[in-house]
Amino acid sequence: MDLPSQRAAGPPPLDPAGATALFRRARARVCEVVRGKDEVVELALVAVVAGGHLLLEDVPGVGKTTLATALASAIGGTLRRVQFTSDLLPGDITGVNVLGPEGGDFRFRPGPLFANVVLADEINRATPKTQSALLEAMSEKRVTVDGVSHHLPAPFSVLATQNPHDYHGTFPLPESQLDRFLLRLSMGYPDREYEREILRSGGLRQARFSPALDLDETLQLCAAVDQVLMHPEVEDYLLDLVQVTRTDSRFVRGVSTRGTEALHRASRALALARGRAFVIPEDLRELAIPVLSHRVSARSAGEVDGAAEAIREVMWELPAPS
Repeated sequence: MDLPSQRAAGPPPLDPAGATALFRRARARVCEVVRGKDEVVELALVAVVAGGHLLLEDVPGVGKTTLATALASAIGGTLRRVQFTSDLLPGDITGVNVLGPEGGDFRFRPGPLFANVVLADEINRATPKTQSALLEAMSEKRVTVDGVSHHLPAPFSVLATQNPHDYHGTFPLPESQLDRFLLRLSMGYPDREYEREILRSGGLRQARFSPALDLDETLQLCAAVDQVLMHPEVEDYLLDLVQVTRTDSRFVRGVSTRGTEALHRASRALALARGRAFVIPEDLRELAIPVLSHRVSARSAGEVDGAAEAIREVMWELPAPS
């Protein structure tokens, strides 16, 4: 995840109350489809509004594609889906230059990355070379083909799904790519009553998707995140947490500066979602694991779960500002 350095010119940012109303409208629309997962829906929207990317690690068939489709629809954006496989090439996702119809100049044919929400399905089934093709798009909001850069639409978010590492035919994501994801979440299985409802309604494929916002409203909502304040004492709390991951013996690798920026940006988006124009320590506590656990390595067994547990322990020990 890289912070959005470029946004399409558009309407001025909203006041916090107006932005919160837009966020809640979009969240309610997604929750109409993705039921029983309110926290996942809220944090997924936080990732989109903050201009970041989302990594979902879970078993196949629990609604990750439905979440991506509902998100794209709710914000009034476009969705493209890429099924990552071992034979997928970088040009298959970025686009290629093709010869004109009459043999004239080459013309750029955009790939599936040119959408507001890109569902990178089973991203760890592709080879590292193809996975790395996403890095420029996720970092710079553009792709370069044959030396020419092409800017991606705004907003732009990659929602990548990842199968558990013990699944056959998976390749681990490189640390540099993991660091580009603003949040890492898990959908989990639906509860019993919601699963019964899915069965009776004809399954997830029968879900109906409709917009809650248009793209101008979504861009206004994204811009409103910049207006959310973080008090210096809360900022110190964030920096203390990051510093612990770099010095404490429980961690092998600490949080990068990009990770620090990610937690700062995500906490401002979450504050806006909760109806506030300022960040409180509880925002940082709630986001610490989904934002940081995939960016650090812990000495305990289990690369991701161990990191999450170490961060959880640090959050309990670290004095929070009153």
